Amino acid sequence: MGSECGPGGSQSRAVWCAHSEGWTTLHTNCDQAERPDNQQSCFRVCDWHKELYDWQLGAWNQCVPVMRGARVQRPTTCTQGEEGIQTREVGCVQKAKGEPAEDAICEYFEPKPRLEQACLIPCPQDCVVSEFIPWTPCSKTCGIGLQNRIRFVLAPPLFGGAACPNLTEFQTCQLGPCQGEESLYSLRVGPWGPCTVPLPRQTRQKLREKVQERLRERGKAKDAETRELIKKKRNKNRQNRPGGKFWDLQTGFQTREVTCVHKSGAVEALSLCSQETLPVTFQACVITKDCDVTEWSKWSACTKECYDPTSPKAVWTRTRKVTQFPVGGGIDCPELEEKEPCTPQSDVVPPCITYSWKTTEWTECKVDMLLSQQDRRRGNHTGMCGGGTQTREVYCVQASTDTPSNLSPLRSKEALRPVDSKLCLGIPPNTTQLCHISCPVDCEVSSWSTWGPCTYENCQDQVAKKGFKLRKRRIINEPTGGTGNCPHLVEAIPCEDPSCYDWLVVKLEDCIPDNEEKCGPGTQIPQVQCVNSDGEYVDRQLCQDAILPMPFICEVPCPKDCALSPWSPWSLCSHTCSGKNTEGKQTRARSILAYNAGEGGVQCPNISALQEVRRCNDHPCTVYHWQTGPWGQCIEDSFIPSTNTSVGRTRGDDVSCSVGMQTRKVICVRVNVGQVPPKKCPESVRPDTVRPCLLPCKRDCIVTPYSDWSPCPSTCQTGTINKQYRKRLIIQLPANGGQDCPEVLTQERDCETPSVCEGYRWKTHKWRRCQLVPWSVREGSPGNQELCGLGLQVRAVSCRKQDGGQADIEACLKFASSMPSLTQPCQVPCQEDCQLSSWSKFSSCTADCVGVRTRKRMLVGRSRKHDQCKNNQLYPLSETQYCPCNKYNAQPVGNWSDCILSEGGRMEGQLGMKIQGDIKECGQGYRYQAMVCYDQDNRIVETSRCNSHGYIEEACIIPCPSDCKLSEWSNWSRCSKSCGSGVKVRSKWLREKPYNGGRPCPKLDHVNQVYEVVPCLSDCGQYVWVAEPWSVWKVSNVDLNDNCGEGVQTRNVKCMLNTIDGPSEQVEDYLCDPEEMPLGARKSHLPCPEDCVLSDWGAWIPCPLPCSENSTRERSAYPLRQPGEKKECPPTEETEPCKLNRNCFHYTYNITEWSTCQLSDKAVCGNGFKTRMLDCVRSDGKSVDLIFCKELGLERKWQMNASCVVECPVNCQLSDWSPWSGCSHTCGLAGKLWRRRTVIQAPQGDGRPCPSQMEQWKPCLVKPCYRWRYSTWSECKSEVNYVVDDELCGDLEPSVEGNTQIVLQEACTVPCPGECYLTDWTVWSSCQLSCINGADLGFGSVQVRSRAVVAQDPENLLQCPEQELEARPCTDGECFDYKWKSGPWRGSSRHVWCERSDGLNVTGGCLTTAKPKADRSCNPPCTKPQSLCTEAGVCGCEDGYTEVMTSDGLLDQCTLIPVLEIPTAGDNKADVKTIRGFNPTQPAASSPGRAGRTWFLQPFGPDGKLKTWVYGVAAGAFVLLVFIISMTYLACKKPKKPQRRQMNNRLKPLTLAYDGDADM
Repeated sequence: MGSECGPGGSQSRAVWCAHSEGWTTLHTNCDQAERPDNQQSCFRVCDWHKELYDWQLGAWNQCVPVMRGARVQRPTTCTQGEEGIQTREVGCVQKAKGEPAEDAICEYFEPKPRLEQACLIPCPQDCVVSEFIPWTPCSKTCGIGLQNRIRFVLAPPLFGGAACPNLTEFQTCQLGPCQGEESLYSLRVGPWGPCTVPLPRQTRQKLREKVQERLRERGKAKDAETRELIKKKRNKNRQNRPGGKFWDLQTGFQTREVTCVHKSGAVEALSLCSQETLPVTFQACVITKDCDVTEWSKWSACTKECYDPTSPKAVWTRTRKVTQFPVGGGIDCPELEEKEPCTPQSDVVPPCITYSWKTTEWTECKVDMLLSQQDRRRGNHTGMCGGGTQTREVYCVQASTDTPSNLSPLRSKEALRPVDSKLCLGIPPNTTQLCHISCPVDCEVSSWSTWGPCTYENCQDQVAKKGFKLRKRRIINEPTGGTGNCPHLVEAIPCEDPSCYDWLVVKLEDCIPDNEEKCGPGTQIPQVQCVNSDGEYVDRQLCQDAILPMPFICEVPCPKDCALSPWSPWSLCSHTCSGKNTEGKQTRARSILAYNAGEGGVQCPNISALQEVRRCNDHPCTVYHWQTGPWGQCIEDSFIPSTNTSVGRTRGDDVSCSVGMQTRKVICVRVNVGQVPPKKCPESVRPDTVRPCLLPCKRDCIVTPYSDWSPCPSTCQTGTINKQYRKRLIIQLPANGGQDCPEVLTQERDCETPSVCEGYRWKTHKWRRCQLVPWSVREGSPGNQELCGLGLQVRAVSCRKQDGGQADIEACLKFASSMPSLTQPCQVPCQEDCQLSSWSKFSSCTADCVGVRTRKRMLVGRSRKHDQCKNNQLYPLSETQYCPCNKYNAQPVGNWSDCILSEGGRMEGQLGMKIQGDIKECGQGYRYQAMVCYDQDNRIVETSRCNSHGYIEEACIIPCPSDCKLSEWSNWSRCSKSCGSGVKVRSKWLREKPYNGGRPCPKLDHVNQVYEVVPCLSDCGQYVWVAEPWSVWKVSNVDLNDNCGEGVQTRNVKCMLNTIDGPSEQVEDYLCDPEEMPLGARKSHLPCPEDCVLSDWGAWIPCPLPCSENSTRERSAYPLRQPGEKKECPPTEETEPCKLNRNCFHYTYNITEWSTCQLSDKAVCGNGFKTRMLDCVRSDGKSVDLIFCKELGLERKWQMNASCVVECPVNCQLSDWSPWSGCSHTCGLAGKLWRRRTVIQAPQGDGRPCPSQMEQWKPCLVKPCYRWRYSTWSECKSEVNYVVDDELCGDLEPSVEGNTQIVLQEACTVPCPGECYLTDWTVWSSCQLSCINGADLGFGSVQVRSRAVVAQDPENLLQCPEQELEARPCTDGECFDYKWKSGPWRGSSRHVWCERSDGLNVTGGCLTTAKPKADRSCNPPCTKPQSLCTEAGVCGCEDGYTEVMTSDGLLDQCTLIPVLEIPTAGDNKADVKTIRGFNPTQPAASSPGRAGRTWFLQPFGPDGKLKTWVYGVAAGAFVLLVFIISMTYLACKKPKKPQRRQMNNRLKPLTLAYDGDADM
């Protein structure tokens, strides 16, 4: 085998000789002549052969039926078709040359396509024709003629169906005998022959020489100047000669044969026919020439102006020129330009210009008002915050491909020139977005602390003797803009003897009696700690200069001494400062617990000694503090080195370029007085007056360059002076002292009017002289003795630009209107003809309906000398007519347009998509109604004739939308709980409902209110019970000597407001928890002398958790006075069991629901927060202070605050109105102009909804309609002249129903008398599918037309041509079904026809095997008396007769049956319909007063046998007879003669008739 690709290889195989049984034998045993080759040449296939070879598929052959067995017959009726098979040829070919190749080459790459496939041979479909049209009139007015009636083909025969029947039927007719001799001969005009050249070349040359010689002789007589003029004229004529570069117009002639024919069709001598009407046998014509073009030019370069990687396809073109245009009906020119896609090289072609969207900066965030703020009294909304919207403009720019991607943000805002938005193909960016303005946060501070001790301003410098007492508060919530907006946080009071550190008594130890006694006077050692002025513990060494507190004197009562309670805590100071009229005081008290024993014991003090008073807050009421003003503007600091100015910081979108300085005013203020000298305030806490700040960078205004000027309308359109516009956009607003924006952003100017419109037009040159048929052709014709009559003249046509310059013919073919005609018929007047000039135009009228107008013409040439031409009646030289009396009437037409507001700006959105926020949607506008102008003939004319501008204008009002209006929020209600978490509510109510598309209301309740509910938390320790000291004991069982025993103590208990300094003022008792109220009175035992005196019981120790009845709690007291001898103290400890919900409680956290989304006070929407509260709930369900749960260390896993968003009320944003569209109709009354707009931002929340009107219309100016239209065809004549009136349609491109190929004449045929001919083609039938039961078989659709035969003479029927049929495929076919229909029987026949599913009666299409019978005649005929032929086709009998049949089932005779007259009084239960439907008749013998019908009983059936009911009646009669005999016998046995009852047996109607049933 070969080692390379392609042909030239070889293949080998083994060949051996084998026995018929399969075993191998010697080669000599086989015939050597039949030995197969063991080697052959082959083609070695390589992969690159795939581009050179491919399978060539032939067309599928006709579908042939599959071979059936000999016994299998074809079914009689076809339903779905017959299975078949079709084959095709498949071969491997070389692509380039189409030469066949070995199949193995193509099989290497792709399997061989199949050679055969199954197919379906559809059922044969017969030809379907319509019904006959009515008979035509008789072909002759006298004598024997013919009448024809024809039908046309609806569906052609398909798939072997029956051919079409005759489309014509004939019948003879005779209107009457002819008077005189019948005309036997007529002239037959044949078709025009081909257009031929008139003379041979030699003859033309001789003629030309004679003409030139004659001209030379004339030229000799002319001077040189005249010869030069003639020469120029010839050159000009030569340029306009029609036989120029593109047209080879040759005028020839064509002839036709005129013969005289007999009515039988035989050609006779011309002299036998009338010579008066002999038609012309010659005419001038143009030699037919087909279009001729040059060869294709070479392919142009792969032309693409730029390279775009996303769409690499470009095109290259090649062209060819026209060398000969088609004339005389020649073949049209083919395509002159051909394009094919190609791929350009990217390194040669520059990259494409791409366009992209750019945006301006977002405008400032605009917050829309709440519905409750839609109040006209609210004019200032600058403080609004929260969510809002901001807009920007979108414009299209040319994208720069060389812009680096690492530019700074400022550089990225490089201004680019806006271009038309249509150039940007992608989706434009959003022009509206949601934004958020941070709400200002007010400074929130805590309550004032207590006044501190008198301390130095600076503990490091204690030289000055003056000091200050300070009190402070802290910032709880830092405000927007820093702490500079907070109130002062420190207040100071001047004081004397300041100190920075002092000793603080932490605790007093127990009282220790002196001299180691058990009772009596003693001392209490204080436990102290060194603290600074802020109360913080410091090192004890710092208090070395302070006075250490001395031990306190105390007393331990002896058994016989008076026992006093410990001192109560000091009360709150009565005043915060001391002045002339005020002095702060504190009190404390103690009570007598036991009296002394009289003698020997220390007596109890007086009541006054039970209380102590001390001074407090003895500092004067002169409070000072530093007051700060707002920070000033950030200015440049000249003292900061320049190196610091290079530091740039970015905060948000603002770029900081340098560090500056801010200052503020700080003054010392005395409360309630005003500004005082600064030395009055402590210098150590003086706020700063200067601070550094960041100077923002200056930002200049940036605008785009001006866009290109908007295009001017074409000056080919008439109208006013047009303007063009350009604009620029602000893409960055100035800030921080930057350069301001220019004031002028748009410019306009008048459009420059070019001299001409761009385009191409045809230029027609002068008509050449009229060329007649040469005399050599005419001389043989009778009556033609001079060169005159009809001829043909030609002209040249060239292509011009609109400015008159020369252009290629191809340009006009491509861009101009249809080419003007090159030829036209003309007439050369004969010598005897009167030749007149054309009519002049009518003279002008001074006014309508006034005077007359005239036009004139004159005789020309020799006609002026002929007397017959001077006959003004035959050849008038002037015409006069009254001036037209046009009366015009203007009327409104159509509906009023939409109400249209006045136009806004001119620049609507071609260069950018401008968003104007809330576009004006209401107010006064105008609506329009078109005016139409009619003339006196009620025809539409231009509106200017009615002195109307075309419209009626009327003011209209578009109502403005009114938003939903709500009241202000009410005040918050009190918290629903006094302890723990509750809710508080506020509401607003509806003031005004929305209308006219205003902003909708939020969801209201049944009383038109909307609520806001938020959780609240009441401090359980806000109000506390405060108990005063117990009063003196009142002993009930008094022992006057001992002053002891049972007694009562009382005290006042008040509900107080709790503050940071303790209870401050008394409030109503209901504000405090009644369960926690201390006792106001108590009974107890007043100890007697020497009894043990205990202190009050301490608090109970809490029960251990969890609560259990096995647990206890304790409280204790301590002895204040020891008992005397032989006396003991009562127990100092007390216990009680722990019981759940009584003295032991469990505590759990309880979380509330989320509140509604809370915003800042001035916020409308946007980001907010929602909260929920945490309660500490006791096991008995009572809310308690959170400290109870905190002390237990319960887990707090809940998030108490969460962010939330309140949807912002975004109003619907609409685009600008588009420009008004063109008129929907170029003329007439129905024209409308439309403009539209789109939704840019859909409404959200409570925003204003979009209006329903997204498009508007107004009427166009009414213009009359003119169009080219064909008139009806004239009668068929051998001579044709036509005139087209194009006065009104002169400006319109000649076209009829869109077709520019105007056909004004066509060939036709006038049949000769007696001739048999074909009708014109019928119109194409409706498109019909091949269907079965409405299902398409897939064989396509077809439509058909036909020509029928029409005969005029019975003698010529054998000479008639065959009828013709044409079919063609079509699209959008329809399925038709065919069904047999039948009419009622009339005697033995009825009408049966085939009907198509669309209701059309047809012939063909219905299955002949299923055709109903149309005739029911009996065979043999019914000849018996009173017999008739029934519907079943058998003989029967008339009414009143019964059939008697023979044994072979034939009618033998009709026998009269007895008549049983049975009255029927409306009872029709037993009625049985008869098969024959004959109406029973009432016999004449019946009485007129009885209503009844006569029925005929027929005992015999059609077969002559008795019917079944006869046997039943016989059996019934037999039973009745037996019964009568039995009754008679019984009656005769009785001795008494029975009375016989008269019975009037009214029999029910009995109706029996043979209905064809076998069981009757």
